[in-house]
Amino acid sequence: MTNTPSAISPPSSAVRNRLVTAGLIVAVMGAGTLAGAWYFQLVVGLAPCPLCLEQRIPYYVGVPVALLGVLAAAGGRAGLARVALGLAGMLMALGTFLAIYHSGVEWGLWAGPTACSGAGPALQSGDLLSQLQQARVVRCDEAPWRLFGLSLAGYNAFIAAALTVVAMWGAAARD
Repeated sequence: MTNTPSAISPPSSAVRNRLVTAGLIVAVMGAGTLAGAWYFQLVVGLAPCPLCLEQRIPYYVGVPVALLGVLAAAGGRAGLARVALGLAGMLMALGTFLAIYHSGVEWGLWAGPTACSGAGPALQSGDLLSQLQQARVVRCDEAPWRLFGLSLAGYNAFIAAALTVVAMWGAAARD
């Protein structure tokens, strides 16, 4: 009789721990990043631009996917946990790309969307002064807040990149 592992054998405790750890880091740090974005919006009063709002989408999807990976790993379903963490990693990589794109728009390295970059809002004929007073466009090409030279989009690029690495580290766990 040989000791060959079956295709459905439960993962080792080291693999399970790595999957759970990676999933929890991505979920908790991702939720914390969202909480920080909401803090700056609701408490500090920095209205998000359209690119800021798009950067949140990978977190809105990635956090529950990472939690699914944690639950799958805890339940002994390492394959499903790896798939979930791989998907979470791809979502965080998308978040990294969006944040780098937004940072480049803020630094003037490339043009941003016309809806929130460059010229102000298009005005109709008539009472221009009234239209200007009511128009409120949050610009994508101006960072309203910086710390050590980095905007929130710049910090998000680093956070999302780190979460990509953590999720893929977890997804690569094997017996």
